[in-house]
Amino acid sequence: MTAVPLQPPRRLVDFTLDGEPVRAPEGSTLLDACRASGKDVPTLCQGDTLTPKNACRVCVVEVEGARTLAPACSRRVEPGMEVRTDTDRARHSRKVVLELLASSTDLSTTPRAAEWIEEYGAEPGRFGADAARVDEEPKVDNDLYVRDYDKCILCYKCVDACGEQWQNTFAIAVAGRGFDARISTEHSAPLTDSACVYCGNCIEVCPTGALSFKSEFDMRAAGTWDESAQTETTTVCAYCGVGCNLTLHVQDNEIVKVTSPHDNPVTHGNLCIKGRFGYQHVQNRD
Repeated sequence: MTAVPLQPPRRLVDFTLDGEPVRAPEGSTLLDACRASGKDVPTLCQGDTLTPKNACRVCVVEVEGARTLAPACSRRVEPGMEVRTDTDRARHSRKVVLELLASSTDLSTTPRAAEWIEEYGAEPGRFGADAARVDEEPKVDNDLYVRDYDKCILCYKCVDACGEQWQNTFAIAVAGRGFDARISTEHSAPLTDSACVYCGNCIEVCPTGALSFKSEFDMRAAGTWDESAQTETTTVCAYCGVGCNLTLHVQDNEIVKVTSPHDNPVTHGNLCIKGRFGYQHVQNRD
């Protein structure tokens, strides 16, 4: 076994968070420090396995001396900085961003979106009935997963997971400009004709349900999807010797989807097509 060299301890940075002195490891983001201090700063595009894109702008905080609000997901802590997370300016910014997102896209399957809309007093309906909406029908062109871009907030997490940060398949990218921007395959081809290898790592990082298992999509449509009735069991994938961890989501004694722990040193939440979708043989009753 190869010995892993010990790393020097990270220096601690002293700064002020909402008027209280805080100490955080050097290199930490403001969002890391907020969470370590028990402060609930909302975020949609931040992912614990991806480099921040600063796309959703829901996590903005106010930094003393800065002209603009800072995205907490990517701004690093600095010695002596003074940060305020709940100022009127930050709350108003979050309110407007949530209104714009909820007025144009479907956030019904976005975790905590309804809670934040209520907390910040967002009123998506104030733009009126003529407000532009995505209003796209779900793309069901394969038996594994569904693309429902009516729920997409263009956080780019799926593009990063498919691209240079994890899979290096580059099957999807952003096409179009302005309000017409969409996540798309090359030439808008069906997934079956694209470079997609069906690893499903894009589903793993999607924060809104725009990408979902076909099984979950069908169960939601039938009204039978119930996360409160599901159990999660982590096991080891048996398809090869890599040792990927699988988390089986089970409802009514049936596996309904498979994820992978993000803190696992082997997979970091990523799987191949067999690990993520090849579970049907486990519950074949024939």
